[in-house]
Formats: sequence, structure tokens, C-alpha cells
Amino acid sequence: QVQLAESGGGLVQPGGSLRLSCVASRTTFDYYAIGWFRQVPGKEREGVAGVSSYNDLTYYADSVKGRFTISRDVAKSTVYLQMNNLAPEDSAVYYCAAGHYTYLKEARVQYLEGWGQGTQVTVSS
Repeated sequence: QVQLAESGGGLVQPGGSLRLSCVASRTTFDYYAIGWFRQVPGKEREGVAGVSSYNDLTYYADSVKGRFTISRDVAKSTVYLQMNNLAPEDSAVYYCAAGHYTYLKEARVQYLEGWGQGTQVTVSS
């Protein structure tokens, strides 16, 4: 039932910006909070940011605070991740996931309801 699709990844220079999109089904968008995770090969998937479905509560990983902004577009049932001042350490496959806000914030991956396919972000000169 949960349906998500990410897009917007690509190659960007250090200091550059990128905006990722996560399009959700209407039901998924209305019922669940949506968050972003990232993963590099051989490393554990880590939480990046998330937003609740009802009252626009948000959270950010310390590593991206002040640089990344998560937002919701209700009309398009889409969650965005605006990434500014990107650094090579931000390179990863970025995934969006749907679930209850607390589970997203706590990065309790096994309790989340569904995932998108991932989109590659590469920050390099």
C-alpha cells in the first residue's frame, strides 16, 4: 500500500545545491510522516531529516543542520529535501521512507512502512 518514488539526485560540485523529491501516494502522504535517509556502500543507513504528516514537526541530523531543509507540498503529495552547501561527505544514495514520526526520528528502520528506490547524490569537483 505504501508507495514512494525519489528523484533529483545527480553530480554536483562542493558548495553546490540540489533538491530531492519524494512523491508519495495520496494515502501514504496523508497518513504517514516521511523522512530521508542516506547510505554509502558498507555503511549503515543513517537518518537525515523528516517531517510529520499533520503538524509539520521536523527533525534534522546534526551533520546537516543549517544546510538541509525538508518541506511538504500537500497539493503534489511530495516531500522535498533542499540540500545546500554540499560537501563530498554528503555523497550517498538517498532514500525516502514513510512511517510514524517517532520511528523516523529515532531511525528505527525495521518499524518503517515503506521505502523508495533511492537516488544517487555525488558531490565532487
